[in-house]
Amino acid sequence: MKGFGYLVKEGVRNVWSNRIMSIASVCVLVSCLVLTGAAALLSINVQSTVDAVGQNNEIKVFIKEELSQIEAKYIGREIEKMDNVKEVIFVSSEEALATYKKQVGEQLFEKLGERKKVLPDRFRVQMKDLSKYDETVKEIKAINGVDSISDRRSFAEKLTKVSNLVNIIAVGVVIALIIISLFIIANTIRATMYSRRFEISIMKSVGATDMFVRMPFLVEGMVIGIISAAISTGALALLYNALVSVMLKTNLPLEFLSFTDVVLPLALAFVVVGVLVGFFGGFISIRKYLKKEGNEILGW
Repeated sequence: MKGFGYLVKEGVRNVWSNRIMSIASVCVLVSCLVLTGAAALLSINVQSTVDAVGQNNEIKVFIKEELSQIEAKYIGREIEKMDNVKEVIFVSSEEALATYKKQVGEQLFEKLGERKKVLPDRFRVQMKDLSKYDETVKEIKAINGVDSISDRRSFAEKLTKVSNLVNIIAVGVVIALIIISLFIIANTIRATMYSRRFEISIMKSVGATDMFVRMPFLVEGMVIGIISAAISTGALALLYNALVSVMLKTNLPLEFLSFTDVVLPLALAFVVVGVLVGFFGGFISIRKYLKKEGNEILGW
């Protein structure tokens, strides 16, 4: 057990001894992990939005601007008569404007000028049966005086397509970055091995096992992976929270998860990926040295 502690300590010391190369390894691996995490969070949030849309039985029906509120309410009565309609709630232009003002804030609202007066009267319509969604929407659109309907399903479909495209691109970039990470980590550890070649030669000469020689370098790679995982988690938290705060101001119908809901599995995944990449980077770099004996390591 004491010997194992010594080997771990040596591995940690190696990271500091080759700090320039270690920093380069961490930077590349952090880029890889942050990009992977960003793609995963995008996919999770898109799926959350799609699920919410799929469970949402409410649509917004916008009335033509030239119609009075009395005329709009007659349209509402026509909608209420439909078999698949559960509830119809009238929202006046003034109420919609007040809600919008609360969402965007006082300063931004005042900058809109004349554009803030174009919000039409609308109805919030709840359906009884989502399987008849398309049929009911078609019936409502056919009513004279209905201007448009907010159909979040089409938005969800477009969002899913964008997410799939981003995921495909991200997978390609991540694979490339993992290969680069392995290469840099392997070279970082190879530099350590070169500086300690005399020590390795002596250990091999006195009968040290391959695992004893290998362990400090594997630990070095795994420490780089753990450091990268910690930095990646913090960086992604800052980026994600900043982006969500910006997106919420756009008023897009998106469902965002709190970062605290996903931080534990994400951090665990980062640690696992970081440790594995570091481990294999170390394994690749030391493999050829373990095939040599004593003076062969020194090139004698």
